[in-house]
Amino acid sequence: MTNAHLEAVEPAGETTHYVLHLYVTGSTPRSIQAIANIRKICEAHLVGRYDLDVVDISEDPMRAQSEQIIAAPTLIKTLPLPLRRFIGDMSQTDRIMVGLDLRAGGAAIPTERS
Repeated sequence: MTNAHLEAVEPAGETTHYVLHLYVTGSTPRSIQAIANIRKICEAHLVGRYDLDVVDISEDPMRAQSEQIIAAPTLIKTLPLPLRRFIGDMSQTDRIMVGLDLRAGGAAIPTERS
């Protein structure tokens, strides 16, 4: 297979796999909203290309401590690099999209980069 053929099959940027960890506190309204908001973003823009791990810090406080979680909800994007953290109910969709490199300054990121 040539490189040109690979690019046609897998356009740059559309095969990147995302690993996300969402730290919440029980079933509070903010936690429920954060889960719904990040799932909506992922299903709209990362279908089949993400792993979302939802961690209830009230049930696993040691994990929260090891990740230095100081507020909840907190979303951590571990892949692709760089690592990024978002705090809140994930309702600021544009900021989340830019932070996840799914949108650059409010515009969709092109699939081919020069």
